[in-house]
Amino acid sequence: MIRPILAFSVANRYAVILVTLIATAFGAWSLARLPIDAVPDVTNNQVQVNAIAPALTPVEIEKQVTVLVERALAGTPGLESLRSFSRNGFAQLTAVFSDKVDVYFARQQVNERLGEVRNTLPPGVEVRLGPISTGLGEIYWWAVEYQAAGDGAPVRDGLPGWQSDGSYLTPEGERLRSDFERTVYLRTVQDWIIRPQMKSVPGVAGADAIGGFVKEYQVKPDPMKLVGYGLGFADLTRAIGANNVTRGANYVERNGEGYVVRARGLIENVDQIRDVVVATRAGIPILVRDVAEVGIGRELRTGSASENGREVVLGTALMLIGENSRTVSAAADAKIKEINKLLPPGIQARTLLSRTDLVDATVRTVSRNLAEGALLVVAVLFLALGNIRAAIITALVIPIAMMLTATGMLAGRISANLMSLGALDFGLIVDGAVIIAENSLRHLAERQHALGRKLSLDERLETVRVSAEEMIKPSVYGQAIIILVYVPLLTFTGVEGKTFAPMALTVLIALVAAFVLSLTFVPAMVATF
Repeated sequence: MIRPILAFSVANRYAVILVTLIATAFGAWSLARLPIDAVPDVTNNQVQVNAIAPALTPVEIEKQVTVLVERALAGTPGLESLRSFSRNGFAQLTAVFSDKVDVYFARQQVNERLGEVRNTLPPGVEVRLGPISTGLGEIYWWAVEYQAAGDGAPVRDGLPGWQSDGSYLTPEGERLRSDFERTVYLRTVQDWIIRPQMKSVPGVAGADAIGGFVKEYQVKPDPMKLVGYGLGFADLTRAIGANNVTRGANYVERNGEGYVVRARGLIENVDQIRDVVVATRAGIPILVRDVAEVGIGRELRTGSASENGREVVLGTALMLIGENSRTVSAAADAKIKEINKLLPPGIQARTLLSRTDLVDATVRTVSRNLAEGALLVVAVLFLALGNIRAAIITALVIPIAMMLTATGMLAGRISANLMSLGALDFGLIVDGAVIIAENSLRHLAERQHALGRKLSLDERLETVRVSAEEMIKPSVYGQAIIILVYVPLLTFTGVEGKTFAPMALTVLIALVAAFVLSLTFVPAMVATF
C-alpha cells in the first residue's frame, strides 16, 4: 500500500506540495484558535453543592442538611464518589462524576434531586449549585481600592470624591469619614458595579468577592421600650416589611386615556426607616425610632483579604470549563479597564493576578525550547547530509508537522500547555524524513557519478522513487516502535490520565503527521529540488 503512495507522490509532486501547503495553512488557522494554558487541568468532573444555614452549628448542619443532601444524591447516574464537610452555618458537598458524563447533564441530575430534598431541610437553609468551573478556574484577580489624593484622585470639596478634610463624598451624598465606612463602600462598589459586569465576560462562569464588609441597614430594637409599648420583635419586623412595598391599584380612565394608579412605598434611606409607624397608642403613632436604633452596619463575616498588611476588597473571575484561559483572562482584563471608566471618582479596580501573564511566560518558554531544538536539528542535518537543500527539505517537516499537530489538537480538544508541547522531540519527528532524504541523496549522487552526466527528469524521478521504497521498512518499523512506546500512557485514568494522556496524544499526532509527510511531502520535495 505504501509503494503506490510513494509513486504517486513522486509523479504528482506539485500537487502533493500544494496540498501540504493548504494543510499547513489550515494548521496555522487551528493554532490561532487552539486553547492555550500553562498546565493541563487535572480537576475531575465534579458538581459542587453549597448549603448556607446561619443558625446551625457544625453538628446540626451535618445531621439536618449534609446527610439529607448526601442521601438525595446517592445513586445519581454516573456518580463515582461524594465528599462533604460541615462548618458553622455552611456545608459543601462535592459530587464527582465519571469523565464520560457531560457536566451539564450532571448538574441537571443534581439540581433535580436537590429539588426533592429542599422541602425537608430546616427553614432558612439555602442550597445552590457552585459555578461551572474547576480547581484551576481562578484566572483573574483584581483589587478595588481608593486612589491616593493627588495621585490621579483630585481633591474637590463639595463634589463626589476626596475632600480636603480627609473624608470621601459618595455620588449619593454620603460622607465617609472612617476606614470602616470606606471599606463598606468599596465592597458595595464591588458587589453592585463590578461583579455584575464581570459576569457578562464571555467564558466567565462567575465572579466572587472577598474582603470588606457587606453593607446592611440595621435596626437594633430596645427590648425595654418594646415591652413598655406592649410590642414585640414580630410587630417591628412586620411594620418595616409592610412599609417597604409598592402597591398597584389598576388604572383610572379619563378623557379616553388610562392613568396607572400605584402607591410607591419603597424605603430608600435610614431616615425613612426611622419614620415607619409600628403602632398607635391613644391616637399617637409609635415610630421605629421610638423603640429601636437605626443605622448602617455590616454583615458578619468569616474571612478577609489583605495586601501588604492592609485590608483590601478583592474580586476573582472563574473560568467556564473548557474555555481558553488566555482568551478569557485577556477579555476580563479588557473589561476591568472598561469598568474603571465608570467607577465613582477616586476609586479604581487594579489587576493583581492575570492568567495571561502565566500563559505568556509558558508560551515564551515553550517557543524558545522549540526554536532552539529546531535550529539544532537543522545544524545537525546540514553537517550529516552535507547538502543544504536536503537539510532544508528535511527541516521543513518540523514546522509542517507542528501545524498538522495543531489541527489534530484542536479537533481532539487538547490544550497547548507545558506538558503537551514540551514533550515534542524534533529528532523523532524528522527521523523518517532524514533516512529517506539521505538515501535519495546517496542514490542520486551514485547514479550521476556512474553515468558521468546530469540525470534527466525521468531518471531523477525513478531514482527518488526507488530510494524511498528501500527505506519503507526501516521507516515504518522505526515510527511504529516509537508510537507503541506512548500508547500505554493512553490507558491512564484519573489525575494521571488528565496529566499524561494529552501529552501522549500530542506526540502521537505529531509522529503520525511526520510519518505521512516522510512518505508524501519529502519524496515530492526531493524529486523537485
